[in-house]
Parts: sequence; C-alpha cells; structure tokens
Amino acid sequence: MRAPHQQKNDPLYVLLISVHGLIRGEELELGVDADTGGQCTYVLDLAKALADHPQVSKVDLLTRLIQDPDVGADYAQPEEKISDKARIIRVPCGPKRYLRKEVLWPHLDQMVDRCLHYLRQQGRLPDVIHSHYADAGYVGRQLSMLLGIPQIHTGHSLGKPKQERLLSSGRKAEKIEKQFNFERRITEEEALVQHASLIVTSTRQEVELQYGMYTRPDPKRFRVIPPGTDTSRFLPPGRRPISATVEQSINRFLDNPKKPMILCICRPELRKNIKGLITAYGNNPALQRRANLVLVAGSRENIRDLEKSQATVLTDLLLDIDSYDLWGKVSIPKNHAQEDVPEMYRMAAKSRGVFINAAFTEPFGLTLLEAAACGLPVIAPDDGGPRDILGNCHHGLLVDTLDSAAIGDTLLSALTDSPRWHKWSKSGVLNVKRHYTWAGHVNKYVKEVRNLLRKQRKNLRRQQIASHNGKSHIPLAQHAFITDIDNTLLGNREGHEALVDWLRNNSGYNIFGIATGRPLESAIDILRKNRIPIPDVLITSVGSEIHYGLRSIPDVGWANHIRHLWRREYLLEAMKKIPGLKLQSAENQREFKISYIVDPKKMPALDEIHAHLRKEHLHAQLIYSHGEFLDLLPMRASKGHAIRYLSYKWGLPLANFLVSGDSGNDIEMLMGDTMAVVVGNHSEELSHLKGVNRIYFAEASYAHGILEGMQHYKFGAPAQTGKTSDQPPARATKKKTHETADEKVI
Repeated sequence: MRAPHQQKNDPLYVLLISVHGLIRGEELELGVDADTGGQCTYVLDLAKALADHPQVSKVDLLTRLIQDPDVGADYAQPEEKISDKARIIRVPCGPKRYLRKEVLWPHLDQMVDRCLHYLRQQGRLPDVIHSHYADAGYVGRQLSMLLGIPQIHTGHSLGKPKQERLLSSGRKAEKIEKQFNFERRITEEEALVQHASLIVTSTRQEVELQYGMYTRPDPKRFRVIPPGTDTSRFLPPGRRPISATVEQSINRFLDNPKKPMILCICRPELRKNIKGLITAYGNNPALQRRANLVLVAGSRENIRDLEKSQATVLTDLLLDIDSYDLWGKVSIPKNHAQEDVPEMYRMAAKSRGVFINAAFTEPFGLTLLEAAACGLPVIAPDDGGPRDILGNCHHGLLVDTLDSAAIGDTLLSALTDSPRWHKWSKSGVLNVKRHYTWAGHVNKYVKEVRNLLRKQRKNLRRQQIASHNGKSHIPLAQHAFITDIDNTLLGNREGHEALVDWLRNNSGYNIFGIATGRPLESAIDILRKNRIPIPDVLITSVGSEIHYGLRSIPDVGWANHIRHLWRREYLLEAMKKIPGLKLQSAENQREFKISYIVDPKKMPALDEIHAHLRKEHLHAQLIYSHGEFLDLLPMRASKGHAIRYLSYKWGLPLANFLVSGDSGNDIEMLMGDTMAVVVGNHSEELSHLKGVNRIYFAEASYAHGILEGMQHYKFGAPAQTGKTSDQPPARATKKKTHETADEKVI
C-alpha cells in the first residue's frame, strides 16, 4: 500500500468526476439526449490527454453505473480501460435506470459513499479531485472536505446565466424550476465558488460575466485553460471523398444538395434555439435560395418515444418547417454515429457552407473548434465562450441569437463573400492548432496542479499538519477506535494520558473517534482542556451529528440520511404535554436533537411517551440516560447508527471497530459486531449486557478500562508509558453473566 504522504515531484493521481450522461471510452452517443453532449467529449478527452502526460501516473474518470435495457450494456460495466494509465470507473447512484441530471440530486450522497469504497480498494488517495458540472461538484466537494484533498471544478454550464436567459426568452419561472431544478443547482454552485481550490474555465468572459453573477467569487481561484480538440479526427476536406453514407443521410431530404450547407449540430434542447434558427431561415427567402439548412439534432427512431422536452422541440421543428414550407430545403437526418460528425463538417466545408451555433448562451463551444479544424467558418452567439474562440481563431462572426432576423442576415453575409470565406477557412485550421490542443491544455493544467499542491504543503507546514500532507487517513486505516468521553475516556488523568500514548503509537493505522452526548463545541473544548488530540471522527449530540478532524468538516450525507420523518417543531409542541420534563439550555439543543432534564418521579414511562408521539403521527427515538436526561433524536440517529453509517461509508467492517462506553446512551453502539468495552465505572443501565457476545466488561475504570479492553481484544499496539496508577489495566478476565433486562432505548 502506498503511503499517503506525497512528495512534490511524485507522479499525479487525478480523479475526474462527471456524474450524468452516457460516458464510454469509444463511440460516444452524442446527442442521444440533453445530457450527452460536449461535456462528455471534454471529460473523456481530458482523461486521455492527462494520461499521456509524463507527470501523471493515474487518471480515474468516475461516473454513474447504468443498467437499463434502453441504453447500451457498456454503461453497466464497473470498469473500462481507456489507456494504460486511464480508466472509467462506474459506481451505482440511485435507481439502476438512466436518469436525466435534474433528478439525480437526491441520490448523490450514495455516489460519495461508493467513491470512498472504491478509494479504499485502491489503497491510494488522489492528489486532486476534478469535478465537472454542478452535480459532480456536489460529490467532489463532499469528498474534498472528507478526505482533505483539493478540489478543482469546471462548471461547463452555470445555473444563474441559464436561468436568466430562459426567463428573458419568456419562459415562466415556475416551469423552468420544475424542469431544471435551478434552486438546488445554484445553491451548490454558490458553495463551489467558495470551496473549490481552483476553478477551470474556458474563457475570460466565463469568469467575469458568468461566475460574476455569484456571491464573492475570488479571482485568484480561477484559471482560464481552453480545452483542446482532436485534430486527428477533425481535418479539412482535402482529396479524400466524403462518406457516401453520410452524404446520403443528408442529401435525401434536399431538392438541390449542391447548394452550400448551413450546418447546425446540437441536442434538441430549448436553449439551443433551433426554433430561432428555423425562424431566421424561414423569413429570409434570399438565404433559402443561397443555401440548404442541415439540422443534426440528436438521434431518434420515433419522436413519440423521446423524453417530453426533446419531443416538444423536435415536434415544433417539424411544424415550423411545414409552416414556412421549407421541405426540400431543410435536412434533418434521424441518426448519426460519432464518427459521422467530422464527415458532416467536411461535407459542409466542401460545399463552401458555414456552421452555426444558435444557442441562447454558450459557456464554451467545442463544436466551433471542431468546425475550425475542418476549415468550416462559423456563426456563433455573441455570448460566453464564442467571443474568445473567434478572437483567437478569426474564422467567423458573432451574432445576437435572440434576434432571428440578425441570424438570417449574418448567415447570408457570411455565405456571399467568397474571399472572406476562404480567409476564415484557412485561419480556423491554422489557429485551432495554435491555441486549442489537448497537449497544451494539460501542460498548463499540470503546472497549475503542482502550484496548488505546493501552496497546500506550505499552508500545512504553517498549521503544523504535515504528517499526511493534509489528506485524511480514514479511507486507508484498517481499524477504528470510538469512545464516549465523560466517565469513559475522561475521569482518571493517568488513564487518559496512557490512552493518548496508545493513540500516538497507533497513528495512521487506526481511526480515533468520539461518540458523545455533548454538542460539538463542548466536546472539542473538553478534549483540548485535557490535552487529548482532536479525533478523526466526532459523533456528537448523541449521534445526531458527525464531523471530521481539526476543521470539524460536517458529514452532509449523515444529515440528509437522518432527516427522514424528523419534524422538530411539531415534536417540541407535542412534548409540552409530558410532565416531568424541562428543556435543557439552548447550547444543548441541535437541529436533530431535543434534550430535556428529567424529574424521574413525574415523567411517565418511555412506552407511554412513545405512544403519545405515535398518536400525533410523530417519529423520534427516545434515549434516557443517567436517570436524569432524555434526548429525542430522528429515527435513524444514534451513536450506534452513526457507527454503522461510518462502517458503510468508509468501507470498514464493523468487526474492526472497538467501541467503549459507560451509560444507557451507549447501548446501541455496544451491541452487534463491534468489539465493545464497558468500563468498570459503568452505570447500572448497562448491567443487563453482561454475558452478551463481543461485549467486554472491564474491571478497571475510565480510560484504564478501555486499555484493558484493548488488551482483551489484542487491539493495536500497547501504550508505551512508564506511569503507574492505583487502577492499572487488568488482564483479560472471564466475563460474568447476568440476566438480560429490558433496554431503556426506544
């Protein structure tokens, strides 16, 4: 297993994340739906180019595993080799079937967990996590926080600019929210702007105008690194004949196929503005006489079988063609393969035509580079990436795509000036090679990554956290030790000092965690006062919160998990009817915990309280401890549930967890497959557990009892301490049996 510490010149391991779309190593099905387009090409080409770089040793492209009879079997393969150093890794995320990106959000925590499992199997953590689009940004951000690994993010398309353009085109706010889930997407994009160590954009305009719409973007975090294009696939027409199959698929719709082509290749989405392009062409008779319009809008067998939004766009397209009586002048091929796309560009260039991107907004515009490499001039939106691309390649014109008349006039102008057309054609071929190669992209990319990691190392040295180069060792640890604080870890100074020695001896090999009823701030405060290292994992507020390490990174997945059926305000109201209860101070109240001080003489039995809540259609766990405290938690929250969640999330078997406690709120975490230790000073609430398998009752108290339990289970290396105590750790003793009593946890 590779040590987690990374030297400054070690080859890089890059983890790319692109959640949605249909991604495979060969023959991408571009345009098959609204989610399978330029982003898929970009990420796949980036993975291949990074793998070719001498300073990169490994590239994993993480995406969603899909088992769906309506898509190819390739997307159900857990692993696909791209090259000797690059792979596509597919993990389950939500239902097995294919889902559009807008409905994937509720399932993304599962992808976080599956990725953690995968990294444990690798035995090595990536040096950087690079997420693509907002959904992958969420996954990458959680992994970045959990693992202490810097996140790079590429937005591809941002929610705020897209939302604004749709609203300005006349769409209703409620309808676009229902379709695109903008609220969740924009919230995550705001978080990414604040968290990501580096945001890679394709253009300066994207930084200034698009990210400028978000809250306090830091200019120092942005890097403009234009992507490349595969010039081995995209070439000018030359002497090689155009594919007869491609020619036939286009020409069969046309009365005069020898006229120049206006080529548009895009997915059938509203934002691609196909309707505006048809309007421009239909209202311009001179343009119709001059050129044919070729619309390659995805692939289809039957429009009725497409998803509703695509079917609507294509149906409107056919109705508009009929309305303007454009039959014989417009070609709309039904299907095309990935290898057909370069042939279409070459065919349009050979006809002395143009390529048009008529989208309302275009963050970058990869098709503009592909067209340039094929010697095909372009017309593109005067918005976003096209400004930079045409500024570098000088191979066409920009136009306001909200103005259909302007689109028509600009197309006609481009097609009627022959000398300018030839100048654009040559300029595109020359400049795309000068400015937009993948080799150039990854050279800049690797340089930026090296700078990022160097800055991280400096920061860690300043913070004196250099042992693992900032990365969490949790994914690679083989064992976990989780303990309660009060009356377990603490209570005897010499005992907890000996336990701190044990922690030092087992650093890196073992996860150290606490599970306490205290809120997070109180737990950290008392640990610091007693000079106990801040744990890797902090389970606080009786298991209702999980945080990680010195920076107290919250486990968002746990919060989302336990939110189920939790109605805090209604529970507070219902509990007012229960006698013998007084709310604890505000500092002990949390989002997922309601805490009371109990008068045991007045409080009814837990069964009665539970029945009362059921009658009110409310759900909560009732945890009664020390005969004086009552906590209400979500049904899925408790110390025990939290430990089982950690076992699942980090891929570490429960049998590898040693847990210790002293009171009733520890019962659930002591039960089951863990190595459980009950310290000698335990409360009577735990006595009924004596004799239960894998629960060791120590004779020694407090931390000495924990160390005694570690000896019993042969857990980790022994503590190296010369201190003596009136309560030395005892040798393993035979467990005493006791009749099982009713549990006090409901």
